[in-house]
Amino acid sequence: MVSERSTRVGWWFRGVLAGAALLIGSAAAQAQTPVRFSLDWRWEGPAAPFAVALDKGYFKAEGLDVTIDPAAGSREPISRVASGTYDVGFGDVNSLVRFRDENPESGIKAVMVIYDRPPFAIIGRKSRGISKDVASLQGKKFGAPTADGAYAQWPIFKSVNKIDDSTMKFENVGFPVREPMLAQGEVDAVFGFSMSSFINLKSRGVPADDIVVMLMSDYGVDLYGNTIIVSEKFAKEKPEAVKGLLRAIMKGVQDTVKDPASAVDSVIKRNDVAKKDVELERLKMVLEQNMVTPWVKENGFGGIDKDRFAKSLDQIGLTFNYKAKPKVEDVFSEEFLPPADQRKVN
Repeated sequence: MVSERSTRVGWWFRGVLAGAALLIGSAAAQAQTPVRFSLDWRWEGPAAPFAVALDKGYFKAEGLDVTIDPAAGSREPISRVASGTYDVGFGDVNSLVRFRDENPESGIKAVMVIYDRPPFAIIGRKSRGISKDVASLQGKKFGAPTADGAYAQWPIFKSVNKIDDSTMKFENVGFPVREPMLAQGEVDAVFGFSMSSFINLKSRGVPADDIVVMLMSDYGVDLYGNTIIVSEKFAKEKPEAVKGLLRAIMKGVQDTVKDPASAVDSVIKRNDVAKKDVELERLKMVLEQNMVTPWVKENGFGGIDKDRFAKSLDQIGLTFNYKAKPKVEDVFSEEFLPPADQRKVN
């Protein structure tokens, strides 16, 4: 028979082990580096890679406790990161260039390209006389939100396409009424992100074959789109955390590319009003048009073509006057990216 003393020793030993496990677990939890991450918009299809990285534990595996919040547009993450409210953001690199020029002390940089081609577009209706020909834009009325990233590129679009816009009317409208106005025929076209405006118009009953999407990247606007941006402070103090973050995002991207239908489920669970079929269509548009481009397939995800990026800085200069034109390395850093062989997508 087992003595009472042996039993007590056994219980004591198991208690010690349990306590040690709790301490180890607590230490592991404390070791997680908190990261505040700002999206560019709501939880919709294009945010799937980040949601997947959360749900599959890719951030935690890198020792990161990541909190991701939605935003009100691709410019907001820049001001959030610059203010120190957030460590990392997903925002428009072209707006970042301008922000850095106006706030040279900010020091924030882009560290991973998510949209190799930006979704900036002019979206019109055939029934309103809009076609794929830029000449069809003459004399038309546009819904053009002042804060819109796509409308901000109009000076580039009209310059490279030699457009005289004196016959055009640009009406500053709010984001919520942009597509409704086009659906109701109050404007002939709008400026916006292709995947958002196209889907929103369809949801309002506009036939798909009546919608014309003019992707600016198809008309000589050779810019990059949304990137991961980091604060200078966070990058300097926690460079390994930035590297781990990008590794986790890369895995989220690869999983999303392989199985968009499953990936979008991670978005739906974070957005009560989202519909899977709508967000899946939106996600597939982004993957095809903006993320998995021919250049990305050949060179890997997340990096840049330095000559092209330099050209984009020239084009951005058409939208405003630089105080001090930046060099490529002032805006984008490759030092935190995973090795090229880990950034392949199919």
